[in-house]
Amino acid sequence: MADLDALRARWSHALDRSRGTQTPDPAPFPGPAPAPDPYAENLLARWAEPRRRYHTLDHLTAVLDHVDVLEEAADDPDLVRLAAWFHDAVYLPDRSENEERSARLAERALPEAGLSPAATAEVARLVRLTVTHAPAADDPNGQVLCDADLAVLASPADAYAAYTTAVREEYAFVPADAFREGRAAVLRQLLDLPRLFHTPHGTRQWETPARHNLTTELDLLTG
Repeated sequence: MADLDALRARWSHALDRSRGTQTPDPAPFPGPAPAPDPYAENLLARWAEPRRRYHTLDHLTAVLDHVDVLEEAADDPDLVRLAAWFHDAVYLPDRSENEERSARLAERALPEAGLSPAATAEVARLVRLTVTHAPAADDPNGQVLCDADLAVLASPADAYAAYTTAVREEYAFVPADAFREGRAAVLRQLLDLPRLFHTPHGTRQWETPARHNLTTELDLLTG
C-alpha cells in the first residue's frame, strides 16, 4: 500500500526545489508561488483511479524510488521526479494518447504551480519520451526517467509475475488470444532494442535480469 503522506512530501520537495532553481525565464506570475498540496491531491487521485491495476500509486512510488537510485546520472533530478509524477497521470488502457495527454496536463498545471516555462517544457518533454523509452545519448534526464520506468522489468521472479498479472488485469477487456498476441509483440520489440537501459547503473544492474524476464515471459506466451 502506497504511503500517501510520504508521496505528498516527495511531491512538495521536488516542486519546491524545482521552483527554487529556476532558469532565467520570467516568473510565471508575481507574488508567492501557490501551495503544492492541491496539485499533489489531484495527481494522487488520478493515480488511485479504481480501473488501474499496474499504473497505480505503487508504480509511481517505485519509479520515484528508482529515480532516487539514479539521480546522480541526471542533470536535474527534481524535474525528472516531476515528470515521473505526470508520466502516467492520464491513463486509459484502451487509448494510445495517454503520454501526450499526460504531458499536456503537466503543461497546464506546472506554470500554475510556479515553474518557469523552460522547466515546464522539460517535464513535458520527458513525459512524451516515455512513449518510446529511447532517450538520446546526450539526454541524461531522459535516460534516468526511462530507466526508472522500465526498472520493473528487472524485478525478481515473483515481483515480475505480479507485474505481468497486473498488466493483464488492466487489459481484461481484451480477449485472451488477442492479448497474448499483442503482449508478445511488445516483448519482441523490447528484446530487439540494442539496450533496455541507458544509465550506468541500469546497464550494469538491470539489463541482464530484464532480458531474462522478458525472454521467459515470451516463451510462456508463445510456447
